[in-house]
Amino acid sequence: MKNSILSVLFFAFSLTFSAQTDVQPKREFRGAWIQIINGQFQGMSREQMQQNLTNQLNELAKCNINTIIFQVRGECDALYASPYEPWTRFLSGKQGTPPNPYWDPLDWMVRECHKRGMEIHAWINPYRAKTKGTTALAVNHPCVRDKDNYFEYDGLYVLDPGIPSNREYICRVASDIVRRYDIDGLHIDDYFYPYPVAGKPIPDSKTFAKYAGGYTDVNSWRRNNVNVFIQQLHDSIHGVKPWVKFGVSPFGIYHNHKDGSNIPGSRTNGLQNYDQLYADVLLWVEKGWIDYLVPQIYWEIGHKAADYDELIRWWSRYAGRRPLVIGQDVERTVRAADLSNPNQNQMAEKMRLQRTLPNIAGSCLWYSAAVVRNEGNFATALREKYHPFPALQPLMPFIDDEAPGKVKSLKARWMPDGYYLFWLPPREGKDAMNKAYKYVVYRYDTSKEAKHPDDAAHIVAITENTVIKLPYNDGKHKYYYTVTALDRMQNESKPVVKKIKL
Repeated sequence: MKNSILSVLFFAFSLTFSAQTDVQPKREFRGAWIQIINGQFQGMSREQMQQNLTNQLNELAKCNINTIIFQVRGECDALYASPYEPWTRFLSGKQGTPPNPYWDPLDWMVRECHKRGMEIHAWINPYRAKTKGTTALAVNHPCVRDKDNYFEYDGLYVLDPGIPSNREYICRVASDIVRRYDIDGLHIDDYFYPYPVAGKPIPDSKTFAKYAGGYTDVNSWRRNNVNVFIQQLHDSIHGVKPWVKFGVSPFGIYHNHKDGSNIPGSRTNGLQNYDQLYADVLLWVEKGWIDYLVPQIYWEIGHKAADYDELIRWWSRYAGRRPLVIGQDVERTVRAADLSNPNQNQMAEKMRLQRTLPNIAGSCLWYSAAVVRNEGNFATALREKYHPFPALQPLMPFIDDEAPGKVKSLKARWMPDGYYLFWLPPREGKDAMNKAYKYVVYRYDTSKEAKHPDDAAHIVAITENTVIKLPYNDGKHKYYYTVTALDRMQNESKPVVKKIKL
C-alpha cells in the first residue's frame, strides 16, 4: 500500500483532466440514496419490501447507478440485526419489534447490490436518537438505558456530541456494521448538532462545564467535539476494514461569505455547517479524515439565497483533496426551468457543470424513488444521454493505489447453452487490499484499442463472476475482448486480450 504525496497529486490531476476532456467518464461516482426515515417501507411484509427494493435496484441499474447509499440507522435504531440497538419502527411499525417472518434487510441488500455490480454504503445518522414522530422507545434504546447521554431539542432526542462516551458508542455501532457486513462504504449525513430553531438554545451548558477541556468559547468547543468524532469514526472504520470508504454528506453551505472574515465562504445566505451545525467540513477534507464528500447542493441554479452555480463552483474550489460528489435533488432539478432556455429543465446545465468543473468525481441523487418513477424524465435522460455506459468508481490512492495482477487463462469455449468467455483470477498476493474483487470486460474492433482500455463505451460488463456469455452470431465477425481485474478500491490491473469470432 502506498500513500505518497505524488499519488494524491496524481489523483487530483486525473480528476481535473478527465472532467475537462471526457464527456462519458470511465470513472464516476453515480449514487442514489434509499432512505427509511420517510416510512416508505413501514408496515410492508418481507415480500413486499423485497419486491419494492428489487424494483428500485433494477431501475437504478438500468441508469448505470453504481453506488447505493442505504439508510440503516435513523434514530439509534437498526434496519439490520444489531446487538446494540432496537429494530427500527420504520420497518415493523413498533420500535424493537423484529420483522416477521424474520430477515435482515442490510444483509439482503448487500447481496442484491453486489449481484448488480453496485457498491453499497451503509448510511447511519450518528447523533439523532428520536425523531418527532416517534412516541415510544424500546427498552434497549440507548436513551432508555442511559437518560444522561442525550438532550431534547425541538421534539428530538440528540446524543450529546460533547460526551466522549457517546462518540465511542457510535463508533462501536459503526464498527460492528463494518465487521459483520460486506459493505463497501459507511456513510453519515448532515445531522451533527441539531438544526437551530429560533429562540431555542442548545441545552448543553452542563456538558460544556464538565468537558470543556480548556475551551472558553462554546462554539469552538462544539466544533472540536464533531472534529474529534469524525477522526475517531474514520479510524474505527479503517481499523476494521481499510477498504471500506467513509463518506459524509453535509449541508450544502459551509459558510456564508462575510467581508473581513478569514473563513472561506460562498456568496450565499443560509444555514451554515461551520457556524450553526458545528461541522468544519473543510478541515475534515484537509486532514484526510473522510474518504469522499457529498455536499447536498439541492437548490436551483439562480436560487436567491443559495445559488447552485455558486455553490458547486465553491465546493469544486475548496474541497478537491478528496473525491467530491455533488448531492443532487432530482425533483427540484426537473421542476426548475433552465435560465437560458425556459423550455427545458436544469438537468443539462447541472450535468455540464458537474463534468466540466475540476475536482468533481460524480453525483449522488436525492432520492432513489424519484429516479425510479422517472420524475421529469430524469431516468430516461440518465439512460440515454448521461449514463449510457457503466462507470468504475473514482480512484482513492490515499487508501491504496496498487492494482491486482492480471487475470489468467482467458479463453472462449462452447457450453451446452452457448458460447462463453472464461478466465481465472490473478495470483493472490499477501495484501487483502489487492486481491481481485471484480472484473471489467471490454469489447473492441482492433487489437491496438483492446490493449489500452480507456473508453467506457466499450465496457461490456463489470462483474464479480469469472465468466460471461458471448453474443455469438455466425462466427464471421472478429472482435477483441479485454478483461481486467479490479481490487476493493477499483484499482485496475493490466489488460489481457483475446481475439474472438462471433
